[in-house]
Amino acid sequence: QVQLVESGGGLVQAGGSLRVSCVASGRTLSSYNMAWFRQAPGKGREFVARISASAIITSYADTVKGRFTIPRHNAENKVHLQMNNLKPEDPGVYYCAAGPVIAIDPQMYPYWGQGTQVTVSS
Repeated sequence: QVQLVESGGGLVQAGGSLRVSCVASGRTLSSYNMAWFRQAPGKGREFVARISASAIITSYADTVKGRFTIPRHNAENKVHLQMNNLKPEDPGVYYCAAGPVIAIDPQMYPYWGQGTQVTVSS
């Protein structure tokens, strides 16, 4: 079983950049497909980005495509979400998730971190 801990959230101005990170313990991250989701107040958990265990496959939600990237560093047991040109619609709690399949459905990921808050000021 893998444990995930996110960090790096905070307050940033619209148009700015922020990188949130997820570090794994318990098992090597290279065994898992990874994803980032976000949840705004009163809304469900929304897919943001995903990356395969080998890092060969990545995909992004249309709302973040061209602005966000999901680099992973298996040797460090870390996956990041680099967020550029942040917009007022990007705030929320950002969660990393790990699972045996690469999917956009949060129910396909059995392992989750506790989340990190991202706030964007206009």
